[in-house]
Amino acid sequence: MTAGQHFAHQPPDREDGPMEDEMLTKTQAVDGAAIKKAIEGRDGQTLSSFYADDAVLRVVDRNNPPSRPREIRGRAAISTFWDDICSRAMTHKVDTTIADGDNLAFTQACAYPDGTKVFCAAMLELKDGRIARQTVVQAWDE
Repeated sequence: MTAGQHFAHQPPDREDGPMEDEMLTKTQAVDGAAIKKAIEGRDGQTLSSFYADDAVLRVVDRNNPPSRPREIRGRAAISTFWDDICSRAMTHKVDTTIADGDNLAFTQACAYPDGTKVFCAAMLELKDGRIARQTVVQAWDE
């Protein structure tokens, strides 16, 4: 069993306390395989655990242009974001992942049941093993 698998198999109704947060810091590595597993499994709880408390997730798309990107600040707000994304009836496939030191990038292809497609490219900056900053550029079928 890898460190990432330990948390992926926990019951979803478990309440995490301070001790659990320390365990996540030590054993839940943010890497391409863990990101892929959590995204493709629509596991918002695991995705949220990857972020630092003061992380910033920036989204650039048609509704949020580069001059006015959507900024989601803090792990609690990012958790709400991932809960929304993971609750949607859609598939996610992480296609390419590249790691370089404290940077991780990946591309993701998504599809809704009606055939609408979404493509996403993400760049993550890691600090102390957690995501400190993430920029997402996405486009979807209109």
